[in-house]
Amino acid sequence: MELHGTIGPAATTISAVAERAGVTRATLYRHFPNEQVLFEACSADWRAANPGPDVAGWVAIADPADRLQVALDELYAWYRSTEAMRANLLRDIEVLPSGIAARIIAFPGTMRDVLDVGWPAAGGAFRYAALGHALAFETWQSLAREGLEDQQVAHLMILFVMNAASWGGTQLDPAPSGLD
Repeated sequence: MELHGTIGPAATTISAVAERAGVTRATLYRHFPNEQVLFEACSADWRAANPGPDVAGWVAIADPADRLQVALDELYAWYRSTEAMRANLLRDIEVLPSGIAARIIAFPGTMRDVLDVGWPAAGGAFRYAALGHALAFETWQSLAREGLEDQQVAHLMILFVMNAASWGGTQLDPAPSGLD
C-alpha cells in the first residue's frame, strides 16, 4: 500500500514489494502467486483502512440539496485523506487489474445516480453534468490546490449544481454586460 501511495501502481514492482516487506521474491510469490492477487489483497486492506463515503446512507436524505451537502462533505473529506493514493490510482488506471479499475471508474457514476434523485425535471442534463463535475476527484483537487478548504469547495459546487438544476434553457443567455 505504501508503494502504491507514494510511487503508484505503475512503478511498483514485485522486487520493491519484497524488499519493503523484508522477504525474498520467492517468499512473496508463495503468499501471492501473481501481481493481481497481491494487488487485490492490497486493495482490500486499503479499502478497509480507508472506507469511502456512505453512499447508501445518502439515499435516506430526502431533500436533494441537503443530500448533496452531506455527500460532498463526506466525499471531499475522504478525497483529502486519500489524495496521494487516489491521484496515483487515477494516473495509473490503465495498469490496474480490470476489476479494481472498473470499481474506480464506476464509483462517480454510482454517486451521481444517488444524488440526481429528487430535483425538479427542468435542467436535468445540466444538473447531471454539474453533479459529475462536482463529484470528480480532479475538480476537488483543482479547487483545493487553489487554497479552498473542503467546505468552501463543497459550497461552491452546491451553488454550481443548484444553478444548473434551476436552468431549463436550451440556449445560452447573452453574456452579461462587460464580458463581451
